Amino acid sequence: MTAGPVDVLVLGLGPAGACAARFAALRGCRVVAVERKRSPGVPVQCAEFVPALVGIEVPRLAGSVRQSIAAMQTFVEDDPPDRTDPFPGLMIDRAAFDASLVAEAQRAGADCRFGTRAAGIERDGRVRLADGSCWAPKVIIGADGPRSLAGRSIGQANRALVETRQVTVALEGSHDSTDIFLSARIPGGYGWVFPKGDIAHVGAGVDPVHKVRLKAIVDELHALLARRGRVGRGVLSRTGGAIPVGGMVEPWGTLGEALVLLAGDAAGLAHPVMGAGIAPAVHSGRLAGEAAAAAIAGDRAACLDYEDELDAVFGAAWSRAVIRRRELLASSNDKRALRRAWIAYPGYWEPP
Repeated sequence: MTAGPVDVLVLGLGPAGACAARFAALRGCRVVAVERKRSPGVPVQCAEFVPALVGIEVPRLAGSVRQSIAAMQTFVEDDPPDRTDPFPGLMIDRAAFDASLVAEAQRAGADCRFGTRAAGIERDGRVRLADGSCWAPKVIIGADGPRSLAGRSIGQANRALVETRQVTVALEGSHDSTDIFLSARIPGGYGWVFPKGDIAHVGAGVDPVHKVRLKAIVDELHALLARRGRVGRGVLSRTGGAIPVGGMVEPWGTLGEALVLLAGDAAGLAHPVMGAGIAPAVHSGRLAGEAAAAAIAGDRAACLDYEDELDAVFGAAWSRAVIRRRELLASSNDKRALRRAWIAYPGYWEPP
């Protein structure tokens, strides 16, 4: 079934996709955006932390903020914690945040559809959806996550991933810092506690070759924190997923006459060490929507300008993080190596 005319087809309605849909629609494009989830941001697959260190302002957060973060505590093996103060950030309600961004896209005129997904992308740029429809957009914006179908269609799959698992538990007492756990027992990643009012997210990320150990790693961290009276023993919810940690991929390509732009996790825009991706998703989504509209209007350099802007904002920071991550994976995971690979320590910021 061939669908009606469309200028921009957005795959994914997380922060990147919703922002892309909104800004393309604001510039007069006919926009259809599809999302496999049935509701914005549900289920939540996110630690919900937005660190100020990423350096990108995220507007319109106020209605979604649940707690401010003042500092970070880093635990290296069994050493006493090192406190980084200030280390400002925000804990948000990710589902509420995603819903607000989708509502803005809809007000701008984007047709946002939930409960469907792209089933395939042809070499001529036609996109087959799981509902049986087939679209021939002028621009495809891939905001469909770390294992992006759009990215694979143009040969730009994410090069490296971290697998994560997280439990949400009751928080015993107020806490104004994020807690980070670095250990050889958490290979290729780290453990965390992110407080969010009267609950906390406890989780870990590891190199995919160690995914089989991930549940035990998170259960052990949860049990340790419960014994110390930091959190409750009961689990309120569980989630998990992959995070791209290989740096930015080339964020555009072509299929027939269709331009393909990648944004958010699909473009590798999660910090390769911290894993933070909400702010980069919002920023890249806006830029992708604007680039799509510019390309449709005849700007042949729009895709190159999009790539240049992303590189200017994220390139240096992401490149440093990729190097530190590679060093960590190649090391014996001693305490010095663990500290050098984490942003709280001076060694991280030394020239590679």
